Amino acid sequence: MTVVERREIALVDLLDRLLAGGVVITGDITLRIADVDLVRIDLNALISSVNRQVPSPFEIPEVPS
Repeated sequence: MTVVERREIALVDLLDRLLAGGVVITGDITLRIADVDLVRIDLNALISSVNRQVPSPFEIPEVPS
């Protein structure tokens, strides 16, 4: 075994690294019976951390009065 193969990473550390850079999850699910597509679900998700330097895209900025 090499040093890289023996390296252990805690789940919390792995999640921290993934959220710091962002993760894109994509997938397709199709429910089919007798070669007839009944339901199709497309999944596209972006998971990322938000902090003060990178504001949330869902917040409405305040307008000065």
